[in-house]
Amino acid sequence: MSEKKSRLEEIKAELEKLNINPTFFARKEIHELPNVLSTDEKIVYLVEGRNKTTQHHIILVATDRRLIFIDKEFMYGLKVEDFSYNKVSSIQYEKSLMLASIDISIADNILEIDGVGKYEAELFCEKVRDFMSRPKEYFQPKSEPSVLDQLEQLGRLKENGVITEEEFAEQKKKLINKL
Repeated sequence: MSEKKSRLEEIKAELEKLNINPTFFARKEIHELPNVLSTDEKIVYLVEGRNKTTQHHIILVATDRRLIFIDKEFMYGLKVEDFSYNKVSSIQYEKSLMLASIDISIADNILEIDGVGKYEAELFCEKVRDFMSRPKEYFQPKSEPSVLDQLEQLGRLKENGVITEEEFAEQKKKLINKL
């Protein structure tokens, strides 16, 4: 079994333990998680919904390190945005009759996600608020990944079609120049 496949199986097992059952619509984003998460990064909670701006189906992932927004669309490619919890100024949810929406304020930007399950939106916001209240030192990386680790991650991104050959070459050159 390939490394990506085994990592994907670990992630699916992690989601199952958290009692998170993503729908069929989130499968593309879930399959990108092995490329997005660090090896020892743990998912705290995950919700799926619709980006109010683009109307694309997306997932929001709260990990033990950061908040990640993943949008994988067939025609538009992959969009990943991640935010340190200490950059999030507020997170709120609003329930309607059937579903809920989540608004996340980061600097001068507001991410708006709707079509989220009511219970899931509330729980997600609680989990994120818990991390927002932690001291900045909590989020400092334990150790800087080595250049070799970064090159391996870069290779996986290229191998999986997340970045082009040109982007790979450019980033590889930057990393090698650090040596």
